[in-house]
Amino acid sequence: QVQLVESGGGLVQAGGSLRLSCAASGRTFNVYGMGWFRQAPGKEREFVAAISRSGGMTYYADSVKGRFTISRDNAKNTVYLQMNSLKPEDTAVYYCAATLRIISTAQAMEISQYDYWGQGTQVTVSS
Repeated sequence: QVQLVESGGGLVQAGGSLRLSCAASGRTFNVYGMGWFRQAPGKEREFVAAISRSGGMTYYADSVKGRFTISRDNAKNTVYLQMNSLKPEDTAVYYCAATLRIISTAQAMEISQYDYWGQGTQVTVSS
């Protein structure tokens, strides 16, 4: 089992920045990829970003490219999501996820490819 705990969410004005963290514990040596997803009220959960075990491969949704950066510190079993130039439409609950599989670019965006999920952290961007 792998446990994931997100932190770093909050309220920020449009144009501002936040950094989310996701701390993993348990059988983390089995984890290959890590991802961030988000879910806004009344909408489906959607892919935001993902990163491979080594950090050498990253994937982003078109809506966040150039504004968000995903990174990981394997020594700390932590994944980060640096979010800059935030917009009101970025408001959502952000979830961290972990997969035990080696996944392709297309698969990295699929909710079904992830085996473990955190409880989520709220990000609210005011206009």
